[in-house]
Amino acid sequence: QVQLVEFGGGLVQPGGSLRLSCAASGYIYRIHSMGWYRQAPGKERELVAVVTSGGLRQYVDAVKGRFTISRDNAKSTVYLQMDSLEPEDTAVYYCNALATASTSTPPTNYWGQGTQVTVSS
Repeated sequence: QVQLVEFGGGLVQPGGSLRLSCAASGYIYRIHSMGWYRQAPGKERELVAVVTSGGLRQYVDAVKGRFTISRDNAKSTVYLQMDSLEPEDTAVYYCNALATASTSTPPTNYWGQGTQVTVSS
């Protein structure tokens, strides 16, 4: 079993910055990718950014140029640096990891508990 614990949400004014972090722990054989999703009230959960074990990064168009995802493979941790935040970024942010717990199990999606990000003046 893989556990994901997130840190770093909060309240910030428009134009401000926040940094989210997410650490994976438990029985981990390999983490294939780690990323962040978000869900705003009344909307579906959407992918924000993802980084593979090889360092390839993908962002949703709405955050390109403002958010940066990075990963520390040695610490099984993923970060999301969010700059120039806008009210539209307000959502619950969820950490995701596509990981293999052992050599005999298939890759599985794991989720963190979510952290609230509110952008408001």
